Amino acid sequence: MRLSYLISFILFTGAFFTHPALLPAQTEVQAWGNITGIRANGQLHRFESSLRIVKNDWNTERASARERLWTNYRRQGATQIVRTLTDSLFITETVRDQAPGKVQIDIALDPHEDQAFTGVFFHLNLPAASFASAGILPLETAELNLAENIVIPVGANELLRVKAKGLQIGTAQKGMTVLAEEALMIIVKSNPVTHDIGVYFTLQAGAVKIGQTTTRRFALTVTGQGSSTPAVLQLFPQYPGSAFLGMGGNFRLQNAQNDPKVIDYCLQNMEVRMARVEMPWAAWHPVDSLDPLAAARRGELRRQVRAAMEMAQRLSKMKMPIILSAWYPPAWAAEGKVSRNPRNDDGTWGNPLRQDRLEAIYASITSYILYLQEAYQVEIALFSFNEADLGINVRQTSAEHASFIKGLGVYMQSKGLKTKLLLGDTSDANGFAFVDAALEDPDTWAYIGAVSFHSWRGWEKATLLEWRNVADRLHVPLIVGEGSIDAAAWRYPGIFEEVHYALDEIKLYVRMLAICQPQTILQWQLTSDYSPLTGGGIFGNDSIPLRPTQRFWNLKQLSSTPAGLSILPITSDSEELYVTAMGDVKRKIYAFHVVNEGQGRDLTLTGLPEKLKNLRVFTTDQGKGMERGELIPVTGGTARFSIGAACFVSLMSE
Repeated sequence: MRLSYLISFILFTGAFFTHPALLPAQTEVQAWGNITGIRANGQLHRFESSLRIVKNDWNTERASARERLWTNYRRQGATQIVRTLTDSLFITETVRDQAPGKVQIDIALDPHEDQAFTGVFFHLNLPAASFASAGILPLETAELNLAENIVIPVGANELLRVKAKGLQIGTAQKGMTVLAEEALMIIVKSNPVTHDIGVYFTLQAGAVKIGQTTTRRFALTVTGQGSSTPAVLQLFPQYPGSAFLGMGGNFRLQNAQNDPKVIDYCLQNMEVRMARVEMPWAAWHPVDSLDPLAAARRGELRRQVRAAMEMAQRLSKMKMPIILSAWYPPAWAAEGKVSRNPRNDDGTWGNPLRQDRLEAIYASITSYILYLQEAYQVEIALFSFNEADLGINVRQTSAEHASFIKGLGVYMQSKGLKTKLLLGDTSDANGFAFVDAALEDPDTWAYIGAVSFHSWRGWEKATLLEWRNVADRLHVPLIVGEGSIDAAAWRYPGIFEEVHYALDEIKLYVRMLAICQPQTILQWQLTSDYSPLTGGGIFGNDSIPLRPTQRFWNLKQLSSTPAGLSILPITSDSEELYVTAMGDVKRKIYAFHVVNEGQGRDLTLTGLPEKLKNLRVFTTDQGKGMERGELIPVTGGTARFSIGAACFVSLMSE
């Protein structure tokens, strides 16, 4: 992106974020502008909108998506505003909730360069599971002339082309109506792989010129009744899996003003059982001729290093196992120029380590851990380079990763340290190939203390099971080293207060616990970066005092699970419920966590141990923060209770 575009974008969006009070929301608008559903009367009607730029006669089609755009998101009451920049095209999308199931969408295009587009479209992706048998009725049609057809040539898999004000799309169970203020070209296509239906509403046909602004307004209405049918959860307590230590947190210090207040609040109001801290390696050992351990013993510690070590000490005193991770390497230890911008001109990220300096690198890292132990009485359980598969900021190949584990492991052991290495600690769950070389080299296994991935992407069941299989093969715990759902959310922090973000985050955690059974999930972060709190100056919001958000209450509720319970198999007969179960037969302690994405309904939980007599209900939703509910009786191994719409419910034995 050219600097001039970025400056224009900052001016275009105004302040990066303003924090109005959160009002009840029905439309799920993602921070990059895609609408992923509308909730009406408790029921979520799922579809996905996007803004699409088509070039080269449909040979190039680019859709708005996570981490693809420069974007700014904010809410003003019932209105959500998203401003994006792509291909020098500035787009403002304003989404206003109007009535249950009805929303108004305004889209404004402002090109800052001449562009040879085939067209720019407001696109709806309608999933085949719900819309394969849908009827499509054009509304208020108009004449489609030859010139318009020439401007936007016919693309592959086109089912319909019409000039109309809108479409009515429906099945026996649900319907959708999209109506523009004036007739425009509408194109309907079928995805040959997924069979989803794609509807393209033309915003701009053909090339655009600088200053040629375009605005469109749409009214979108969804109808249909969802299912509130009672659901059954079946527990299988005779097959215990891995033990869940509890929730943990990342404590990488980046904001001296705001980090302390968030950290204090989280540690005082949430049970945190494992921690990950930063090793500021470049600040610890900036020059290779320096002996960093001797300098530290003389009291020559940089402020950044001292703060990181004090953070580790505070957490260690709370009896948490500590993971130490390094981001930026010192210049002497890395190939190429080490930059604060991890992306290189050639498209790669970060810096490889100098292979001719590995012994010095082992000594440097080990000296930091030794000093932590000597001066701060902190024993480091595990060490890793953060996201080395990608290069944030040390970059390694799978073979280099395996070799480094072996080399550093041997060196630390020779110095009397019990610290072991994290295998993986990858940038997302898709990076499991990064651990292959270590798996194939048994000489590395003695130095691996746990397996780790970050949960930003790769949430498919098969992908999560890959990580469980790796940990099982090595007989070590699996750790989610960074837990959350959008790695770019720091750019548009208003999204953290949206109900759907909180619900999607806890839904992922419950799914991961049930599928890959991690020992812990380390929230990114329990600092002011990706904060689960708002107000008090966090993200620039000083209009209200510091307070917890729905995300905080979700984390607190999950973190209240008693430590050491084994994850138990449990099934649900509803696709809108996500559930995990944990228990200890000997201690007669059980915990159940349920995320309901749909309408409220009655639930029956079966398969419970005969000696279990009752379960206490706790609920977090848009209006409740881990609200203590009724005591549910268990009779004959069965418990019956009700659950509200769009909520996170936990049941704990008493």
